Amino acid sequence: MSNLLNADKLLQSLSLDLGEDDYEEPLNVLIESLNNEANLTYFGKLACEYQIRKHLKVRGQIFQKSRSLPNLTISRPVFVIGLPRSGTTYLFNLLSLDPEHRSPLFWEMMNPLPSCKSGSFTEKMRIMRSRSILFSKNRFISKLDDMHAITATSPEECLLIKVFALRSILYFYMANTPSYLSYLEDSDKTVSYLWHRRFLKVLQSQYKPKRWLLKDPSHLGNLDEILSIYPDACFIHIHRDPAETIPSICSLTSQVRKGFTNSIDLNELGERTLDFWENSKKKNESQKNNLNDDQYVDIYYEDFIKNPLKTVETIYKNFNFSFSKENKELTESYIEKNAKTSRENHIYTLEEYGLDKKEVHNRLQ
Repeated sequence: MSNLLNADKLLQSLSLDLGEDDYEEPLNVLIESLNNEANLTYFGKLACEYQIRKHLKVRGQIFQKSRSLPNLTISRPVFVIGLPRSGTTYLFNLLSLDPEHRSPLFWEMMNPLPSCKSGSFTEKMRIMRSRSILFSKNRFISKLDDMHAITATSPEECLLIKVFALRSILYFYMANTPSYLSYLEDSDKTVSYLWHRRFLKVLQSQYKPKRWLLKDPSHLGNLDEILSIYPDACFIHIHRDPAETIPSICSLTSQVRKGFTNSIDLNELGERTLDFWENSKKKNESQKNNLNDDQYVDIYYEDFIKNPLKTVETIYKNFNFSFSKENKELTESYIEKNAKTSRENHIYTLEEYGLDKKEVHNRLQ
């Protein structure tokens, strides 16, 4: 059928060397899942096709550039992990205030190459294009900005980096792709972090930070794979009641999908979401035991919200990072500003997604 996505045609439209063939299997699984399970609208089909083509194009650019950077050593990475909607974004934003930290910005994830100087006309144009992308997304996905605010110049999640290996939960958020999600759970994630490192190399070739600050809830069950690529990585794990986080990520996912699909089975969404994060949590629990205390710190949402500054100080102390006076002042100012920011309340329940509190607690607490 002409309205189906086609991997061969998509690849033929690209004239770049995409590097190793590790993209072929996930591409075929993803395309088949989108065609047979996602129930995409015509716009959804075009959007998914555009996204995949764009991700592969950037992949090719990264591969070409990274070959000229064989001896570049990545600065120590700090990963913020935890279930989605557990306060990771607020914590990430606080930690990103540190001048010694660098996080990939949204516009850099969209258009990292060719490399450009800070403040240059090229950089400004890429930021403008990224703002246009966000404007379009907010038109088609109602309430997205209220639920997960993104700006062109703000740090963003690594799921936008993992797409270069075509192994990212982003695609599941966009459309119902259960076969692809199962593949994602079972496949070796090491290749995702090989491309992750290549991407950071490209950015670091322009400016080397003391540490990289990174975030993505889907890192949760991938500690072994991360450490195989980044042996000096450290992890900040924020914990929150899963009966609060699971319906929240289901609600966000359903809002995103409304822009691309004809219908959404909320019960299936709830089941798939709970299964994925249960498996991620089990992997995390078995893998974290291999880490030293100075590589891993657990913090708790309730304590963090009550006293964000104390939580940040605890993190720095655990990793023996210097917490400067300047950084403390920036953190206090951000906390004060955030407390004054009004937010729209989002109403969602576990029951909307065929789940109940007891089941979620039994499987995730």
